[in-house]
Formats: sequence, structure tokens, C-alpha cells
Amino acid sequence: MWLKIQFLVSFKKAREDLQVIIKMIHRLFLIFATISFSFSQGFWGNEFPENKIPYQPREYVCYKTTRPIVLDGKINDLAWSKVSWTESFVDIEGDLKPKPYYDTKVKMLWDDDYFYFAVEMEEPHVWATITTRDAVVYKDNDFEIFLDPDGDTHNYYELEVNALETEWDLILFKPYHDDSKVALDSWDIPGLIASVHIDGTLNDPSDRDKGWSVEIAIPWKSLVGNYRSNNPPKEGEQWKVNFSRVQWDVDIVENQYVKTDSSEFNWVWSPQGLIYMHMPDLWGLVQFTETSPEKGNVEFQISQIDPIKWAMRQVYYRQRNYFFKKGHYTESLKGLNLIKTPVEGIPWPPKIVLTPSGWEAVVMWNDKHVIIRKDGKVWVE
Repeated sequence: MWLKIQFLVSFKKAREDLQVIIKMIHRLFLIFATISFSFSQGFWGNEFPENKIPYQPREYVCYKTTRPIVLDGKINDLAWSKVSWTESFVDIEGDLKPKPYYDTKVKMLWDDDYFYFAVEMEEPHVWATITTRDAVVYKDNDFEIFLDPDGDTHNYYELEVNALETEWDLILFKPYHDDSKVALDSWDIPGLIASVHIDGTLNDPSDRDKGWSVEIAIPWKSLVGNYRSNNPPKEGEQWKVNFSRVQWDVDIVENQYVKTDSSEFNWVWSPQGLIYMHMPDLWGLVQFTETSPEKGNVEFQISQIDPIKWAMRQVYYRQRNYFFKKGHYTESLKGLNLIKTPVEGIPWPPKIVLTPSGWEAVVMWNDKHVIIRKDGKVWVE
């Protein structure tokens, strides 16, 4: 009997020790997976994957409103009724993946003080858990805004909001694939207004919701660090803009929402072609007009410079991959497989020059130089 008790005690202890070991292995796996994801997310130090969709950025004309907007998340002001929605969001990889199973769409307006956004999201189960500002909000379902005012792919802005109105706002000096430390997430947008409305209930699995909506106002004076900084845009000015909706599958366990083990969905306005938002060259184009919505339609003016910038970014991506394989950069377009223009109807080929810090490439456009350099910044002078 005593031996049997001793055996049971030993067996119980061994089982407990095994459970501890399993938990430790699981935690180590999660840490390794997180580190691996952090590197792969930005492709920092890795070969950059080829994009599998054509250059076709979404387009939107943003009208100047003279009407007041009550920012309560409901999107029911007269000002909003006068402007159109964007196209419904698609998967971040575009047509390579199925269409989202819940609809998402955005409206935009502006005035002398703010850039306004309104998003409407279908969602039968609205939930959120994160309440700390500048936490990793996309661990909940969220809505995200990305802004690159001058289209040079550097010094751009990101804002994330969940259904609890928790915000994560940051400046990115470069995309993550350009360096390992590029984000300043301690920066808060001064004067930001973000209001959520829930058409249903929050964190209540016992019912079925219709969705949630958000109204956001970003002050022009808060957008520091770009060439145009505090000033509202001018007539016809175009910005690189994109939106993302992160969507997690959940189960209902003991009347609580519990995320499944599956990866999140990323639904966007302008598709990226791969699971990675930080390629500003693939974001959509928003054209600002001084015209009010009531005074008629303004046509979107097809950008001449944006496809050239996008083509020059292909030099950058190919140079990165060339260096990854060969250990040095090249002046040869043939070596980069870029003899043929990446976009029809643009000036090509560029001239590539190796420099002490890496390389630069330049192409002429309307008596101006379009330049890109080793760190990916592309600009006109």
C-alpha cells in the first residue's frame, strides 16, 4: 500500500513537472515566433518578396466641407451625406485571396483645421479588450489609417483605433524593411478626435450586432515632419493614403469572446499584394479639392509622378535583393532585370550611380529629376 502511494505521488509530481516543461517550451515557441514575425514583418535583413499584383492604387477625391461635423461615431451629419464611400475593402493581397466576409468602407472630408475620416464596418460580434494608449491595438479588431503626405515613403503616420476608442498613433521615419528601429510610438497626435459608435452591444456574445463605426479628425497642425507640415493641402494636391481593418476570428466560450488560433485577416482599401502594410508606394491616392460637395463633381486627375515613383521603388527593391545575394550593389539595369519599364508610358531607363553610402538612381521627368537612394526615399527636385 505504501509503495502504491509513493508511486502515485511520484507519478503526480512527474506529471506536474512535465506540464511545467510543456508550458516553458510553449512560451519559448511563442517568443521565437514573435521574434521571427518581427523580422519577417519588415523583411529587415532578409530578401524582399516580389509583389504579385499590378500597380493600380485606389483613388478618391476629398472635398472641402463648410458644414459642421459632430464627431460621435454615427456618421449621420449632413456633411457626410454629400460625399461618396470608397470601394469596399479587399484582402491585403488583393485578388490573390477571397473577398472579406464583412463589408468595410470609408468617407473623407477636410476643412481648414482637420482631415476627417468616417468608417463603417459590418460586424455581428463587436468586442475589444485593450484600453492602454499606444498598446499594440491590432491585437484586437481595429481600424487603421496610414498617411504619407509627400509620397516619399518616409516620415509617414499610422493611427489605430479599436472599439473601446483606444488609440495607437505613431510616426515612422522609414518603412520597417529599411531599418530595425524606425517607429516613434511615444508620439501622440495633438488634438486628435476619435469617436466610436456601436450598432449593438460591446463584448456581449448573447446578441448579434450590426457593426461599429468610427469618426476621426486629425488636425493639420499635428502633422509635423513633412515638407508641408502644418498647412492644409492645396487644390489638386494628392497624398498617399491607405486604410486597414484587422479582423480576428473568435469563439464564444462561457459567454466570453476568445480568439481562435488562426491568424488575423487584413482587409484594406488599396491592396498591397502581400501581407505587409508598410509599402507606401502601393497605398491609394487621395486628391484634395477646395470645392464643396454641393458644388458638383470634381474628377480625379491621374497622377503623372506616382507611377514614376513606384517604378523607381522597383529599383530599390531589386537593389536590396541583389545586395542580399551578391554582397554589393550594381549599376546594371540588366543585373536588376529592369531593362523593361515596370509601368508603361513613363520615362525610362534611370541612370544608376554607385556612391560611398550605397547608390542613387535618377530619371528625368518634365525637366525635373526623380531620385531614389539606398534607403528607399524617392523625391522630385
